[in-house]
Amino acid sequence: MRCGSLCQFLCLWLCLSCVEAVPTQKIQDDTKVLIKTIITRINGISHMQSVSKYMVTGLDFLPGFHSVLGLSMMNEILETYQKILINLPSRNLMQISNDMENLQHLLQLLASSKGCHFHQAEGLQSLKGSILEASLYSTEVVVLNGLKAFLQTMLRQLEFSPEC
Repeated sequence: MRCGSLCQFLCLWLCLSCVEAVPTQKIQDDTKVLIKTIITRINGISHMQSVSKYMVTGLDFLPGFHSVLGLSMMNEILETYQKILINLPSRNLMQISNDMENLQHLLQLLASSKGCHFHQAEGLQSLKGSILEASLYSTEVVVLNGLKAFLQTMLRQLEFSPEC
């Protein structure tokens, strides 16, 4: 009985020792593909095509432009946009929100492969009753344009294999 358990353990150990970790480059490539997919989904929303420039006041919580992004900053900004997206009641955003969640998981995998640790993003506890409800259509356009610009910047930064 003990010999059988020992043999099972040794077989399991042998199998696990042969399993290779997913290479960092593969995770980075998958992350880039998902970013391009999200950008394509944003471009595919019909009312995004006919809009030139919307200005909505009260959206100070949207992340600003960053010329150099580390993985931690990317994660924080993605969390912020994710919190905003789940509070917008548009059916157009459900798949984008799901993709954003998957993107965060890929980014966390990439970070853990480099030994990085993320902090929980501060602020944005609740957006209910805020400017989001006052002008949903305009807010959606402004948020999606900001998200698209951030994702394009993030895509460029991933080419240089960012640090923590």
